[in-house]
Amino acid sequence: MNNFNAIPRFTPISQLVGEGMLKTALIAAAIISVVAALLSAAPHSQAYADSPTPTPTGASQSPDDASQALRRYILQLLHILSNPDANQWERYRQAIAHCDVAPTYLDEIDAGGDASPLDASLIALTEDLCADLDQRLEDARTVGLLINEPEAMSGYTLMPGAFNNDVHLIDHLGKIAHSWQFGNPVSHARFLDNGNLLVTTRQDDGRNGITEIDPDSNIVWQYTHPDDTHHHDFLKMPNGNVLMLMSGNKTRQEAIAAGANPDIVPTGGMLYDYLIEARPTGSEDVEIVWEWSTWDYTVQDFDPTKENYGDPAEHPELIDVNFFSERPKIQNDIWNWTHTNAIDYNPALDQIMLSPRHHNELWIIDRSASREAAPTRKGGNAGKGGALLYRWGNPRAYRHGTPADQRLFWQHHTQWIDPGLPGAGNILVFNNGYDLIQAPPRYSSIEEIVPPVDGYGYLRGPGMPYPPAEPIWTYTAETPTDFYSSIMGCAQRLPNGNTLICNSVSGNVFQVTPGGKTVWRYVYPMDGGTPLNQGDQPSINAQLLLKRDTIFNNVIYRAYWYAPDHPGLQKYDLTPGDAIELYE
Repeated sequence: MNNFNAIPRFTPISQLVGEGMLKTALIAAAIISVVAALLSAAPHSQAYADSPTPTPTGASQSPDDASQALRRYILQLLHILSNPDANQWERYRQAIAHCDVAPTYLDEIDAGGDASPLDASLIALTEDLCADLDQRLEDARTVGLLINEPEAMSGYTLMPGAFNNDVHLIDHLGKIAHSWQFGNPVSHARFLDNGNLLVTTRQDDGRNGITEIDPDSNIVWQYTHPDDTHHHDFLKMPNGNVLMLMSGNKTRQEAIAAGANPDIVPTGGMLYDYLIEARPTGSEDVEIVWEWSTWDYTVQDFDPTKENYGDPAEHPELIDVNFFSERPKIQNDIWNWTHTNAIDYNPALDQIMLSPRHHNELWIIDRSASREAAPTRKGGNAGKGGALLYRWGNPRAYRHGTPADQRLFWQHHTQWIDPGLPGAGNILVFNNGYDLIQAPPRYSSIEEIVPPVDGYGYLRGPGMPYPPAEPIWTYTAETPTDFYSSIMGCAQRLPNGNTLICNSVSGNVFQVTPGGKTVWRYVYPMDGGTPLNQGDQPSINAQLLLKRDTIFNNVIYRAYWYAPDHPGLQKYDLTPGDAIELYE
């Protein structure tokens, strides 16, 4: 494809063309004016036609006619490559169609090697512009599947767009394997072993609920708490119950009564996080079988008259009610105290991991403590009730470190690596790198740590922060600032040792090897509720841009990878469909 006879080059531009469309467009603009002038001055001049496909005569032409046709051909090609109304991918796509129809007059002009210097130069220009167009077309892709190397782990990736009403299951070639549709945007979705989907859905009153739907998007079960709102994360327990992360509100008076410093508690009070484990009892109801609340495990050294008075440094199993990493996070006149954004469950230990973003650390608690024992500091496998068994990421939160000891910054998706996978039992964290007191540029990383497990407890030296001091594996981009998600984000260890990562704010989902090589990359091709054309870029969300770093309208809260033999997938016809992105 796109091969031309070797002709001496009087005006080689291959280096310029290879450096990108910007330089090509600049030189094209100059050459267009020159060639147009030549056409207008030539003895057999004709009006320039916009058709991208030349029409070879198929018969011998006079030298003047052949030269005139050549100049018209190159003018058409330059027009395609510099068309301001088409994106770069579309320019290359049209150029390929133009170059594939190699006009017979190219050979006729050079018959006997007697082409004029100008014609030879134009033929060389055509050869340069038509060279490697297939690769340049591939490099100009902006959305959908961009990288798929042999080291990539094949499977299916679940992608719910935060700003559209669809959840897509994408195969490893970037095609739609299945889709679900909703009446409202779905921020988070997990695929279940029974083939159904568990999703977070926003209610008309602004609160979030949990909904389970079947493969045809029919509602099987749904639940919305009568008073408080679910937020961020949920999961299906092995016993079939649903573990939900909830948000409650303490008034300013209640917070002060618990020893909170009145100077940092706004008039609206403060939010606190709690967990409920719910057993579905009907299509829209549940039985709460277990609860745990941050409010039951507070300590403070501000007000000695309160029952929870104590030194936070001596009680790392408790949560300092007055702790904030840099400044209180006030939203709508309410102090968002912990802002937990992730939960995970370890059935072997019967423990739960939480990710309190505003404390810049992860916590582990004992699920085996009964509902009655959970608010106490006794009972359960570890004998500490629902008190914190382990915490890591920011020892300042319990007075055992300096800013230099902080490892996590607004982290997300804290989790144990599943049994049977490389690194099983280790903890994987999406470390956002967002620091309220650190000036940009910022960058994100993935951290893998080995928790100091000791039976059902965790080792810690006297007066020391919880180990480890360093992760055993970290991923950052080769240029660190190339990988940054100020909010959200996820990471998942795959069976072959790769790690699936979601740069949420740009809808960028990719796999990296243990050595950090990117071997699969998919950019979610939705701009809000509209599929993108290949070659176009997602737009920036102007409203969220006012609040924090750049966020695009193809946001994905989390993406999850599923193996082809996943039990839930056996209910589906996974014949690949079309790509989400548009090509015409």
